[in-house]
Order: sequence, then C-alpha cells, then structure tokens
Amino acid sequence: MPGRHHLFVPGPTNIPDRVLRAMHRGSEDHRSRAFPWLVLPLLEEVARLFDTTAGRVALFPATGTGGWEAALTNTLPPGATVLLPCSGQFADLWGTTAGNLGYQVERFEDLTWGAPPPPARIAEVLRTDTERRIGAVLVVHNETSTGVTADLPAIRRAMDESGHPALLMVDGVSSIASLPYHHDAWGVDIALTGSQKGLMLPAGLAILALSPRALDAVHVVNTPRAYFDLRPMLAQSVEGYFPYTPSIPMLHGLRESLAMLFEEGLERVWMRHHRLASGVRAAAAAWDLPLVARDITCASDSVSALQVPDGIDARDIIASAFNHQDLALGSGLGRLAGKVFRIGHLGDLNEGMLLGALGLVELALADGGVRVEFGHGVSAAQRIWWGGE
Repeated sequence: MPGRHHLFVPGPTNIPDRVLRAMHRGSEDHRSRAFPWLVLPLLEEVARLFDTTAGRVALFPATGTGGWEAALTNTLPPGATVLLPCSGQFADLWGTTAGNLGYQVERFEDLTWGAPPPPARIAEVLRTDTERRIGAVLVVHNETSTGVTADLPAIRRAMDESGHPALLMVDGVSSIASLPYHHDAWGVDIALTGSQKGLMLPAGLAILALSPRALDAVHVVNTPRAYFDLRPMLAQSVEGYFPYTPSIPMLHGLRESLAMLFEEGLERVWMRHHRLASGVRAAAAAWDLPLVARDITCASDSVSALQVPDGIDARDIIASAFNHQDLALGSGLGRLAGKVFRIGHLGDLNEGMLLGALGLVELALADGGVRVEFGHGVSAAQRIWWGGE
C-alpha cells in the first residue's frame, strides 16, 4: 500500500530515524583501543535507565528469551525450584524455559489472566518453604499478553516480610524505558529487558541488571553455562570489551535511543506513556470493549488488550486491519487467542499517531462484525488528551 505502515503491536515498535541513522555504519574492530569509548559510557547509561548504582548491567546479543535463560542459569544451581505466578502467556513461557533448563517450577496455575501477581500469596508460599527449596520468584512486570502491570514494590515487601532469601527476578521487557522502574529502590535482584520495545530498537539485545546479591550468586553456582555465562561478560565489560563479537550497530543504536530517552527525561517518558494509554482506554470504553485488565489500577501504560464480543473472532479484526488498513495489531495469545486484540502504545509514539490508529481500528472493528459508531473512540481519546489528563 502507499504511505507508511502503521505498527501498533506491543513490540517490535517503531524505530526513530535518529536511531536508524546511528546504526547505519560500517564495520569496526571490537578489539581496538577505541572501542571502550563506546562501551563504557553506554554501560553507565544502561545502569541509569535501570536506576541502579549498586549493581551491574550486561548486554547480550540475544532477545528477552535469552535474558530469561541468562538470569536463571547464572544465579540458580541445577534443579533449583522457582516460584512462578502464572498470570499471562509470557509468565507461562518463562516457566517453560525454566523447566526446559531442568529447574523445578512451582506455578500458581489458578490465577486470573487480567489480574496482577498476588503479593500476599507469594509471601504465604515462601513462609511455608521452611526447607528453602525456592531459589527465586519470577515476576513479569508488565504482562504483554493481558495488558496488566505487577506491583513490584508490594511483591518485594511481601517477600521481605516472609523472611525468605529467594531472589526476585523480573521480566521488564515491555516495561523498562516505558513505565516507572527503580531497580535498587524496589529491591529487584535480576531484571531483564529487550531492545525492541521501549528502547525503540530492532530485536537483538538482551539487557540485564543484577543486584550485589545476584552478582555474588553468579560466581557461586555451578550451573553449566556457555553463551550466556555472565562471568566473562562482566569481567571483560570492566575494560569496555565483550567475550565474543557484539552487535556493534545495535550498540550505536542503543546509545542513540538512550540519548533520546534522557533528553526527554525518564519521568516525562513515563508520563507520556500514561497519557497515551489513558486515551486508548477511553477509546475502548467508547467502543464498549472491556480491557482484559480487571482493574484500572493495574492496567498497563504500554499495551492494552481489548476483549471482543461473544461470537466475534478477534483474529478477523486483526486480519482486516492488516489487509485493508495496513495496520498491525497484536493478537490474543494462549488462552486469549481469538478473544482479544492488543494495541501497543509504547516507544516512539505521540497522540497524532495513535489517533490515526484508533480511527483505523474502528474500520477494522466494523469489518469484523463489531457494532461501532465511527469517530466515537477517536473523539473519546481526543477529549482525554485535549483536557490535559
């Protein structure tokens, strides 16, 4: 189709021209004396993004899935038990990864998809674990499949009150660089994100932040590791190098994306995402399409999952949007397949871009058999944004 493609999946997200230009460069020697001039300041900026001064950060040529594996294998001994509040598709997949690596996964299988992980229940399980079998609690900060954000400070408080030494591992793939995150203040031991969402890059970087306690575990556990071994990664990064060939264009792109985020100011980035999300939620209400998120207090500011009426297949709406409006929407995942579609509102995005997307969603809804009055969702979002919310 003529014109630009409208990308509104919850990742990968739009790549700013500044980032594309920064990545458009020839090859360079990653063993040269000049290379640390790129890497060392970059690592400091990544630590600033995670809001950590006590811990260390690491960059792997991988995706968030690789980050899952790196977090697990570098801090937990073989066969350790992990506690997993399974409240969405990505939590479930992280648990599957842990199981495939030989870890014992204790799941909360009965959680509602649409509710955040329950801190009190996590604490209850930890208190009953008198043998200290559980080595870590795995929490998806922002569950992309449901559009629900977990209360990490409340989970950390519950873990502390239980007196259990388990590590707190956090998947921040669709939250970090989009939603408030404070690694040190929230007592997170390991957090990970990917490059393709709030960081506005192509997929290809798994980025981790580790607390001092997690760093101690890295050098104690005897879990077999190779590609995702943090020991050589951390050792060589002190001098500004990598133990194997990094993706150099991605590093330059990351430097530029971080510059954009810090120029805007992280708090203003978070406020912008909340503002955009409020408009999308107003549009969903105007369409009479409920969010999967059961409570507005836990609704995500980076992605909204909208439920379609009974008898309507959300996949038809997504297909119509792509085929007729050149609009990419996120599909329902796992048990939500065919029941929801997802609108990503994170990364390099503003009100004008979202207004266009909401207007195209209305066309796709009508094509898919949903009764919708054209303009209602768009005007609802406009009223939110015009009113300065």
